[in-house]
Amino acid sequence: MGSKSRGINAAKKLKSRRNKFRHNNKWFVRRKFHLKEKSDPLEGSPMAKGIVLDKRQLEAKQPNSAMRKCVRVQLLKNGKQLTAFVPRENGIKFIDEHDQVLVSGIGGHMGKSKGDIPNVRWQVIKVNGSSLEMIRSGRKEKPVGR
Repeated sequence: MGSKSRGINAAKKLKSRRNKFRHNNKWFVRRKFHLKEKSDPLEGSPMAKGIVLDKRQLEAKQPNSAMRKCVRVQLLKNGKQLTAFVPRENGIKFIDEHDQVLVSGIGGHMGKSKGDIPNVRWQVIKVNGSSLEMIRSGRKEKPVGR
């Protein structure tokens, strides 16, 4: 069985060969068996709401030596916990325990972590329904509890 069929009546053979070997493609397998949705705490959605359990600092990977500000979040939709990065300077000051936050993917390679923060795949976008960036820059007051 050298190369693929090329004749005028080769369509059936080409089609069956494609169906036979498509499970060798990791992207096909991942899509067909919904592997992303099964392993992802957000269950395939781009964003999710959650409650802040505690604030923590994570050490950046080498060669950086910063302490990255993160929060531990419990999702409302399924109760799963994840660690979300709080972007920008002083952003962590506007988040307290038991606040409701909106988290989304951080935009790393293939849904993985980004930059020098190990195992953190999500970031905080909103706090109590208001944009974290608006609150941080002083254009909006942080709403009290929701």
